[in-house]
Amino acid sequence: MSELLDKFQLYFQFPFVRYALVVGVLIALCSSLLGVTLVLKRFSFIGDGLSHVAFGAMAVAAVVGLTNDMLLVMPVTIICAVLLLKTGQNAKIKGDASVAMISVGALAIGYLLMNLFPTSSNISADVCATLFGSTSILTLTQFEVWLSVALSAVVVIIFILFYNRIFAVTFDENFANSTGIKANAYNLLIAAVIAVVIVLAMNLVGSLLISALIIFPALSAMCVFKNFKAVTICSVCISIFCATAGILFSIIVSTPVGPTIVVADIAMFAVFRVIGAINSKRNKI
Repeated sequence: MSELLDKFQLYFQFPFVRYALVVGVLIALCSSLLGVTLVLKRFSFIGDGLSHVAFGAMAVAAVVGLTNDMLLVMPVTIICAVLLLKTGQNAKIKGDASVAMISVGALAIGYLLMNLFPTSSNISADVCATLFGSTSILTLTQFEVWLSVALSAVVVIIFILFYNRIFAVTFDENFANSTGIKANAYNLLIAAVIAVVIVLAMNLVGSLLISALIIFPALSAMCVFKNFKAVTICSVCISIFCATAGILFSIIVSTPVGPTIVVADIAMFAVFRVIGAINSKRNKI
């Protein structure tokens, strides 16, 4: 135990470890806040679709030679989030079909561009790192950390300020409209905020694993709690704990950061599933 503590003390002397933990916790916080809303509104796959869009935008940014790819990735992802929401409301193109169209198209275009205009000699490693996450979370610059802090603060402030409206839109859009709340406007706001969270999470878990960061904490909390506020708070706690544990474990054991965090989320879901089953049996008795 003392050896483990000494190893932690040694690693925390390095700025990149502290940066990774700060950004990881912030991303976990933001993704879990909106995860409950997405699961309840059956928008879970929007995270998958937008993450593939972000991958395609990153490929375009690399081909164009942008030093800061977020200048392209962020607006493109937000625009596609709005398009996904709009096309999902179209009777001719159902929501799941529009997600599949945009996500698969963006993924294919991104990979094609990376092969046609390679920016390095090892394309497979670049693609794998972008899709599943890599050590990029451990190579964050101070600017990227402060940018993540600023964007995370915006996400949290928006959620707190519009909590009641987001709650109303999540459960009953017709009721929200009848009370004067513009449901479509808040749906667009939710989609834009999710796009921001996904772009932030690209460095942490990669584009293919982002949905896990959004969905698993929410589903875990729903196994035990039934109140919206309680589920949201529990989801945040679970997400932060799993992100912290995953990052620390990956640093010590040298495992990929993204998959390690997702495995921690899966393990936590299994634990809460068991707790929920035990509670339901007690209530029946």
